[in-house]
Amino acid sequence: MPQLDLQPARALARLLADRFGDKFLGLREDREEITYWVDSSVWADAAGFLKFETDFSVLEDLNAVDYPERNPRFDLAIICLSMKDHSWVRLKTMLAEDQPADTLERVWPGAQWYEREMWDLFGIPFQGNSDLRRLLLPADYQGHPLRKDYPVTGPPQSAYR
Repeated sequence: MPQLDLQPARALARLLADRFGDKFLGLREDREEITYWVDSSVWADAAGFLKFETDFSVLEDLNAVDYPERNPRFDLAIICLSMKDHSWVRLKTMLAEDQPADTLERVWPGAQWYEREMWDLFGIPFQGNSDLRRLLLPADYQGHPLRKDYPVTGPPQSAYR
């Protein structure tokens, strides 16, 4: 199996470090995948940097991982594609339980739907989202079912009003 060439990843890491200083938390290579970490205070700015100042202009996905025993509780990630060289990068930040993330709508208007999904299923609030309401579940649904502390058997009957 060919080795992953880390030179382009390190070059992008230097650009992120130059732009965001100590708010750029580094990069991690794991199983031939690169993840760039930023402080939540520069989340939207770093996403905008990827879109407007690099070739990673396509928002492919926004997702989250719940670590209920950890503080901050959530990892929030975007995957951005470069149509130029058919590659992708992952940008991540960490959020406390009720800490809002800045919306990415000003960078990618379509991010609103991804953010609504993360709100609906994980309860992650997005500051500045123009329509932060449930997307997949009923409006009166109680709880966020992709949180790891959500009951495996589903919501109590009282969740349905």
